[in-house]
Amino acid sequence: MSELAWWETAVIYQIYPRSFQDSNSDGIGDLPGITSRLSYIAGLGVDAIWISPFFKSPQKDFGYDVSDYCDVNPEYGTLEDFDELIERAHELGLKVMIDIVPAHCSDQHVWFQESRQSRDNDKSDWFHWVDPKPDGSAPTNWLSFFGGRAWTWEPRRQQYYLHNFLPSQPNLNHANTAVREALTDVARFWFGRGVDGFRLDAVHTINADTAPYQDNEPNLSFSPGDLPQQQQPFFRQLHDSAQLNQPSIQRFSEAFRTVADEYGDKFLMGELHGDDPVLASQNFTAPGRLHATYNFNLLAWAGLNVAGIKSAISDAIDAFNGTGRLTFAFSNHDVPRSGTRQLAPLGLGADCQEALQLLLMKLETCLIGSTCIYQGEELAYDDVQDIPVDLMQDPWGIEFAPVFQGRDTCRTPMVWQATAPNGGFSAGNCTWLPIAEAHLKRAGLDEAARSASVYNRFAEFLRWRKRQPAMMTANKMTVLSGDETQIIFDRVSDDQTLRCTFDFENLTAAFEEI
Repeated sequence: MSELAWWETAVIYQIYPRSFQDSNSDGIGDLPGITSRLSYIAGLGVDAIWISPFFKSPQKDFGYDVSDYCDVNPEYGTLEDFDELIERAHELGLKVMIDIVPAHCSDQHVWFQESRQSRDNDKSDWFHWVDPKPDGSAPTNWLSFFGGRAWTWEPRRQQYYLHNFLPSQPNLNHANTAVREALTDVARFWFGRGVDGFRLDAVHTINADTAPYQDNEPNLSFSPGDLPQQQQPFFRQLHDSAQLNQPSIQRFSEAFRTVADEYGDKFLMGELHGDDPVLASQNFTAPGRLHATYNFNLLAWAGLNVAGIKSAISDAIDAFNGTGRLTFAFSNHDVPRSGTRQLAPLGLGADCQEALQLLLMKLETCLIGSTCIYQGEELAYDDVQDIPVDLMQDPWGIEFAPVFQGRDTCRTPMVWQATAPNGGFSAGNCTWLPIAEAHLKRAGLDEAARSASVYNRFAEFLRWRKRQPAMMTANKMTVLSGDETQIIFDRVSDDQTLRCTFDFENLTAAFEEI
């Protein structure tokens, strides 16, 4: 029915491997665990899976600090385990996407270990090394997302190095052609193993500009929000003026696209944000660059009311209508779960959580482009707000505890059977994050066996969606309308016009051919 590429309409299930399924009783999810649950994912009716990083890593940021891009961290398994996973996924009709971190690596990576030794070794300019100012201070006013300066002193070189996140995550110097070539070799390695696409982490934080480095301009419109993370000094600066979304990043996106095109129908989805996220997305998806960008508009930490949801969708649709160059999501591993954070802005109580979660998933999968569903959304998981400080794992949360819990609240392990030890996630004595007792009432296998569950109602909806030409053969939709409790739009193709009505008062969705 469709002449679009698979990724232009794909529903993608995001797996956070550490929290999905443990196969060896060490309390940590792993690749064989994922393989054992692929039938559950396929039964939902999604098109692809996206697996967050499982590469070798000291795990200071749980895989987003890579020490070897072409091997598996032992606690997650082996390359052979990955090969078995991808073979089984393809047997079930699932595409496989993995998470590449191109902006930075771990300080334990051999590239950085060599680079930090001196100013004249083979990797000496693979990272951003800058002399101090005459007074010894850092080269610029740039700040880290995770708190503090974005520059750390290296006594062996008598220079500062750049890190937009943890000091243990040094930023690669993408102005160096050898760095881009090394990362395109990584792409070839995984494409060669059968991977169907990449989610490219934080591409807006790639640094490809070189000295003289400029200070960020102040954000004169900054106003501290109610949430602790909104009050961080980082947000007092405008970052696109110097630190982030540098124009020369596009040399990377073009090089990666060239490699992807060598392997046929592959998908490159870039995660990015910025002072002007729509403009940044347009830059990254210009011809010859990434296929789509992972859209942040619906991921507001405090949630959105109906007007806010309309505005977030409209801002993106205005620029990309008629294309598949957007990927929408209401939740991921970096923000509180939508079933929790959306209740208050919409004026709803906890008893509405299941109906709201189903409505949000229907809404996002009716928009143009692709959609990412984070593990547990299909079960209407709530966010876990009571993790003790001494059990927290997220470095961002630990930095700002106890006023801010970080991202552990959405990363607790999946549970599969209410009556099994640790909810069936692990047969071990303990798990890396606590099992959420509230999730046991919505355990995955239990819910898949219950006909009225959110899992099965969403699976039924996805089967219906795949039969609709307006959804599957064109990426066109009309301007959003509806009163203060509704979102209404038409999906349009040559063969069908389908009116989609989402009612946030009654928490229902209705569809009518017109």
